[in-house]
Amino acid sequence: MPPSKGKLPEMSVAVMKTKAELALAEQFANLRGTLPGAPEVAAVREDAIATFAELGLPHRRIEEWKYTDLRAALKEPPPPAVGETVGVPAAGIAAALGPFGDIAASRIVFVNGQYRPEISIFDGRKGVSVSALSQNFLKLVAAGDDAVSALNTAFVTDGAEIEIKPGTKLAKPLFVVAVAAGSTPRLSTLRHTMTVGAGVEATIVELYVTLPGADAGGQVNTLTEIHVGKGAQVTHVKAAVDDGRATHLSNWIVRLGAECDYKGFQMTSGLALARNSITATFTGEGAKLDLSGAFLGRGSDHIDTTLVVDHAVPRCESRELFTGVLDGRARGIFQGKVIVRPKAQKTDGKQMAKVMMLSPDAEFDSKPELEIYADDVVCGHGSTAAEIDADLLFYCMARGIPVEQARALLVESFIGEAIDKVGHEGVREALGKTARDWLAAVAI
Repeated sequence: MPPSKGKLPEMSVAVMKTKAELALAEQFANLRGTLPGAPEVAAVREDAIATFAELGLPHRRIEEWKYTDLRAALKEPPPPAVGETVGVPAAGIAAALGPFGDIAASRIVFVNGQYRPEISIFDGRKGVSVSALSQNFLKLVAAGDDAVSALNTAFVTDGAEIEIKPGTKLAKPLFVVAVAAGSTPRLSTLRHTMTVGAGVEATIVELYVTLPGADAGGQVNTLTEIHVGKGAQVTHVKAAVDDGRATHLSNWIVRLGAECDYKGFQMTSGLALARNSITATFTGEGAKLDLSGAFLGRGSDHIDTTLVVDHAVPRCESRELFTGVLDGRARGIFQGKVIVRPKAQKTDGKQMAKVMMLSPDAEFDSKPELEIYADDVVCGHGSTAAEIDADLLFYCMARGIPVEQARALLVESFIGEAIDKVGHEGVREALGKTARDWLAAVAI
């Protein structure tokens, strides 16, 4: 029967799969029998890869991904690292950690996505439980409803499971270290779960580094869930540092209990493509959130920070400050959304993104958003992008500082505004040294 007058016949349009999407599906099919976990875990993996097959890689027509088109950017995903053991000498770990290696800390170390107890350091402190997901892989829960999270669930091989019992006060930070090693690029997929009890005081640092001499063209897909208990004081830092060829896809899912004080910081530098997604939800009244970060891009680096702060309950405070430096044809993206739910009265939220442009060819895209459904709130946001301040440069030079040194000092000071928010002195100094090393390689 012909279609009714004025109506077009229904049509189904098949979406062509990209080479990367087909490769990921094939990789999973080849590995499904060797990925770790009980039968229940295998079922969750199957559901996740089916979700990915339906969604495909994120692309610019998806609002949250409009500036980072993974479908176009990811051409040939490296093979997942499953069942491989690469030799890693202790000296190699120290060199990969750089300035972080000088900090007295406990470490749980993963190499190419697999736990390595022989190079991990943990003294079994009372009140702290640290283990690897692979040691007891009895369950796996899907986290997030996007394609990158679905891939994490499908391919995850290991991760840190951390529980800090109520009232515990850690004198030393706890490092979760992911090392890329080997002569060929690999996909490492990690899932970290952190449960921080009431009244805890702790510093947790995630480090993503490459072993000297290893191929730096691999990919990391990492997802961290952290639950912060009532009244806890937590500093949570992530540093992803490389030489400009790796891909880093990261998700943080943060849940904040009543009256806690959570400070999160992320540093990203030397990555060909980085997407850092953060979702923070207030679940208890009176909590404070301070999210900050520094991103450093040169060449054709692409660094995307996308966050959502959800004020779901009353009387909470959030602060976000992200600073970046872009050189060459590097591109930086900041998307920050703050949601204030109807019952979240007395919310106090402020957000700022600032970038210094060292090259006319660099690009910065900023998209701050406020969604406010309550009336008794104080909220604001801002975004700036500028070159080095000529007046400040002249001020330094007028006091005898050579122009190159003056420019370097101004850039370091600009980045330092965010780094200074990190409370732990050793970690803060290591972040500063990482930034200075990056700046030293840039012709400022």
